[in-house]
Amino acid sequence: MEERRGGRNSRTVVIEMFVLGTIASLAGIALGLAIEWFPEQASTQAGPIDTLWDVLVICSVPIFVGVVLIVVYAALLFRQRPGEESLDGPPIHGNTTIEIVWTALPAILLVVLCVYAYVVMRDIEKAPAQAATPEMKVDVFGEQFAWTFKYAGADGKEVTTTQLYLPQGRSVKFDVHSKDVIHDFWVPAFRMKIDAVPGVTTGYRVTPTKLGAFPVVCAELCGLGHAYMRQTARVLPGAKFDAWLKKETAESNAPADGGGSGATGASGAGDSGKSAGGGDKTASADGKAIFTKGNDNGATACGSCHALADAGSEEGIGPNLDEVLPGQPPTEINASIVDPEAKISAGKPGGVMPGNYKDVLSPAELEAVVTYLADSTKK
Repeated sequence: MEERRGGRNSRTVVIEMFVLGTIASLAGIALGLAIEWFPEQASTQAGPIDTLWDVLVICSVPIFVGVVLIVVYAALLFRQRPGEESLDGPPIHGNTTIEIVWTALPAILLVVLCVYAYVVMRDIEKAPAQAATPEMKVDVFGEQFAWTFKYAGADGKEVTTTQLYLPQGRSVKFDVHSKDVIHDFWVPAFRMKIDAVPGVTTGYRVTPTKLGAFPVVCAELCGLGHAYMRQTARVLPGAKFDAWLKKETAESNAPADGGGSGATGASGAGDSGKSAGGGDKTASADGKAIFTKGNDNGATACGSCHALADAGSEEGIGPNLDEVLPGQPPTEINASIVDPEAKISAGKPGGVMPGNYKDVLSPAELEAVVTYLADSTKK
């Protein structure tokens, strides 16, 4: 075993592999740590999780490099050469020391990493110590293909909204539910995610640290409309969030005055969504803008699934509106939006379009969209 082909002995080969492996590992670790794998951190849980990821990168790169080097060198040094087709290899009986080492070291490394990961997950999932501001609970409901959020408002009254609002610096416990199939509630900026399972309540807690709007996505393939099951988590200063929740509690539990439901989410935070109680806040709603961009109350942009020449949108999973809407009166267009399963276009799948547009669009916004679609598809 001392002599290697090409005149190099085993010691030379090992030193050469070690030097190359060290250089490649350091370069790989530097690259792995330099890449921005994740979005900005927006919770106290995000930092420890990102550090755990960095540790896994540091440990994984040298192992990958070592395996690749051994395979490449083995192929180069011990490959079959012309004229050796009938030869058999030398009778090697193995090396007990090497076998012990390559079994023990990975086992020890795995145990250490598993313990470290367990400690991190245990620490970030702990309930916060008693504080002046108690932990807030939010019930999250997933359904094809929308999210709904329920808060305990003032005096124990419930507030239900399709827009997620959270206070900065306050621990929030999410209890996650599913109304139909398995979904996965994930806010990438918070780093935490968990499945929403029918018949089972799952959950986790986060403490938002950064003000702003952060995407909420479903991370579990849940049907044809899975890609459009998106929402936004808006983190507000504590005082502004309390004012929003107080306003939503009052409006959600106010007697109906002929204007529609008050259980929406954006109005109290200064957004352009539905005003609880059905006021005229969005009377001048832009139907084309809602069709192409959605609204701040969680309405998915219609143009992400439907083709419409006037809006410049291309056909997706939904029908081409330039083909199916001409000749339809506004009442039928309205019915197709608020109850999309009542009538499915030929050749298109059912169970894709979110059924919550009647909740996430105010009466004025819904009327604006219907008017826009009717006018833009006239023949």
